[in-house]
Amino acid sequence: MNDLTQLHVEIADHVATLTMDAPPVNALTRTLNDELTLALDRISELDDVRAVILTGAGKVFCAGADLKGRAANIKGPGDLPAHARRTRECFHAIRECAKPVIAAINGAALGSGLAMVASSDIIVTSEKGSLGLPEVDVGLLGGCRHAMRLFPHSRLRRMALTGMRVGGAELLRLGIAEACTAPEELMTVAREIAAAIASKSPVSTRMGKHTLNVIEDMSLRDGYRYEQDMTAQIGKTDDAKEAQAAFREKRAPVFTGR
Repeated sequence: MNDLTQLHVEIADHVATLTMDAPPVNALTRTLNDELTLALDRISELDDVRAVILTGAGKVFCAGADLKGRAANIKGPGDLPAHARRTRECFHAIRECAKPVIAAINGAALGSGLAMVASSDIIVTSEKGSLGLPEVDVGLLGGCRHAMRLFPHSRLRRMALTGMRVGGAELLRLGIAEACTAPEELMTVAREIAAAIASKSPVSTRMGKHTLNVIEDMSLRDGYRYEQDMTAQIGKTDDAKEAQAAFREKRAPVFTGR
């Protein structure tokens, strides 16, 4: 993916590492927004990739919307709806990526950055990581609905109405992050989780993520029925048969992704 300018993509051992690099604070510029969407859509169809890590270069994960660029891009009728649509699709590209996405929070993830984290499947943070909704300080809103997937009622409203940030240690305490590491250990932990995912059947993790997305807003009865139906489909795959054979034969499975 050499055509990307504000997003670095590195693929190794079935894991794609996406590093946002839009100095100085990785604000979500139009370029970064579009490149994230494009890269994740491409990764969805790359058989060699089984898991994704999303992180930021430097000291910040993503400082939120690019307010200067926003003003420059919104000048006439239709510009604001188009901008809003592009932004929504960036977050949806993370959630709907066929491969599980691990957010590795290296620093502040604010507004749009929080929405990226909330759209991911698994969250790890460094001690310097934090989540926040600072839009109240600039007369805007953003990311509150995404934050509802992570935070309880009172904490979310305090964040949205005061701009308070929640640090890495507190994210771990609340069960929002899987780990809170020293800064130098963040990517090691993220890669360990990605490697564990990549070792599984890619068809199972792909269909598993899809199922989790679909049933999230369903009732218990409908959601579990859908999950049962998807289990039946996964059970018909070559990988499922290989996993069961390997279990019986007490050996490591060899998955083909079919």
